[in-house]
Amino acid sequence: MKTNQFGKQGWTPDRIENLNGKTFVITGTTSGTGFEATKILLSKGAKVVMLNRNPKKSKATMAALKRALGNTIDLVSIQMDLADQNSVKRAAQDVLNTVSKIDALICNAAIAQVPKQILTTDGFESQLGVNHYGNFLLQGLLYPRIEASKGRIVVVGSMGYNLGIKTIQFNDMNWDKNYNPNGVYSQSKLAQIMSVYELQDRIKKSKNQEVKVYACHPGASRTSLIKTSGSLMTRFVWQLMKLSPFVQSAEKGAYPELMCAIEPNLDQQAFYGPTGRNYWTGPVGECTLQPHAKDKTVAEKLWEVSEKATKFKWNL
Repeated sequence: MKTNQFGKQGWTPDRIENLNGKTFVITGTTSGTGFEATKILLSKGAKVVMLNRNPKKSKATMAALKRALGNTIDLVSIQMDLADQNSVKRAAQDVLNTVSKIDALICNAAIAQVPKQILTTDGFESQLGVNHYGNFLLQGLLYPRIEASKGRIVVVGSMGYNLGIKTIQFNDMNWDKNYNPNGVYSQSKLAQIMSVYELQDRIKKSKNQEVKVYACHPGASRTSLIKTSGSLMTRFVWQLMKLSPFVQSAEKGAYPELMCAIEPNLDQQAFYGPTGRNYWTGPVGECTLQPHAKDKTVAEKLWEVSEKATKFKWNL
């Protein structure tokens, strides 16, 4: 067990100082950890750009945040569907037209345990398409602005990365032959996490090394992630689990991504989240990451495959 660098209580938002003048872009803010992270950032004086696929829910979220924090909060909403590469491109352009700097891009949105194979408009298996390819493209498009701002990219992974086949199934990225809701979710989260450490390596080799990239996970939090995309049985089991002491609040689930977006002097090589039993709950700090998530050969191939799939070449 690692000693928590933030003491027995772990990292908490009490460590955040005034964020006036700071700009954060965050995906998936209409509920769960994304909503809580947005609320905390705004309460500390930051400007937040929310990227969500559902305009109606975004509007309701804005209203709720204004009721909670007052009408003077600096909050912008941009429509974006991670399942649609053209939507990601449009949204990224809107972000660039809206803000002159990005202190951190927080890739929080995800879908999980989709019961049957569904393909996105671009022909990707939906969990890989949303959780990995959508985020890969968004990060790449916003990278020059993040770099100019000496900002950060924060990727919210999941302990689910460790539940699948422990590598990337390159010969069948859409899982046409052996689709399995949990296995494919695990694959998408592994891809997200692997790309964080691969991006770090690529930044190290580039001329400008200003951007920091972090991977974290929210533990087991009371969010609507499973409710919105899981099968009936998965949702039923999860509803029962949410009542148990093994699950924490969505607010606590937001702590790791906030820490990675703001805390100075964090080790980029680490993987952050709740450090209690099974990493479900507990004080936020550094967690052990299994070696397969940093397999360099697989990560390099994944990067090439991702650039080809998204038709986007990173300018590094």
